Amino acid sequence: MDAYLAAITIIALIYMLLSLGLTLQYGLTGLINFGHVGFFAIGAYTSALLSLQGVPLALSIPAAAVTAGLAAWPIGLISLRLRDDYFAIVTLGFSETVRLVITSEKWLTNGVQGIPGIPRLFESISVGIGAQLAVMGVLLVVTLAAIYAMRRIVASPFGRVIEAIRDNEEALQALGKDPARFKIQVLIPGSALAGIAGAFYAHYITYIVPDQFIPLVTFYVWMAIIIGGVGRVSGAVVGTGLLMLFLEGSRFLRDIVPGVSEVEMASLRIGVVGLLLVLFTIYRPQGLMGDFTKR
Repeated sequence: MDAYLAAITIIALIYMLLSLGLTLQYGLTGLINFGHVGFFAIGAYTSALLSLQGVPLALSIPAAAVTAGLAAWPIGLISLRLRDDYFAIVTLGFSETVRLVITSEKWLTNGVQGIPGIPRLFESISVGIGAQLAVMGVLLVVTLAAIYAMRRIVASPFGRVIEAIRDNEEALQALGKDPARFKIQVLIPGSALAGIAGAFYAHYITYIVPDQFIPLVTFYVWMAIIIGGVGRVSGAVVGTGLLMLFLEGSRFLRDIVPGVSEVEMASLRIGVVGLLLVLFTIYRPQGLMGDFTKR
């Protein structure tokens, strides 16, 4: 049971990094990114491939962040010419393009066969609860550092500018500010956080395949920030925790609902999570950590 709880906590912390990155991009700046999983995949494959070539994890994980951030730069340039809805479609297409490239470039990524034997964190510690607790500790430190950085951004003049982009971009332009430059500056670190999350995911799971990086991952992250409260750092944290509770708790629905097959249970789980999201949207649209004086 301890190993199961540790594993769930590790995955929750990885998703928390993804949620923080999307909060920076959408919650604070208003950039609708439906391709967040693409940067997650870039980070995972970058760190996995480098580590298999003998690069220490202390270098391969930062390299994953840099690669994911650089991949966001041309997407940021595209955002200068597109409205929000078109930008959302472009980012979704980007994530699917990344997955198709991973699938087709077998010489580099081994295609649909995936990459096995990825070095795990703390290989000197034997597999078990000790190793899991060590990974969880490192992830907790990284996540707390990301939360601290996000809070500093929110309280800074830069944070006020990007929130102005979200609220009224035309008014910001009238004041002589260039929203395009700030959008690029937001996309890069938000995507770098997704890259770091992908690197930790690869080294924890130790085996990655293209099917692990489908659009559903992005929409799980969207669900987390909507449940927690869009535009709030605390919302990303609380929303991710609740999402993991819903996803894992719904695994036990089969004990409550008899006569349901494994395949039917998978669909039922998605239905339950979707229903919870609808209820949150109707009765608590500002999220759990939003303004309680508003509806």
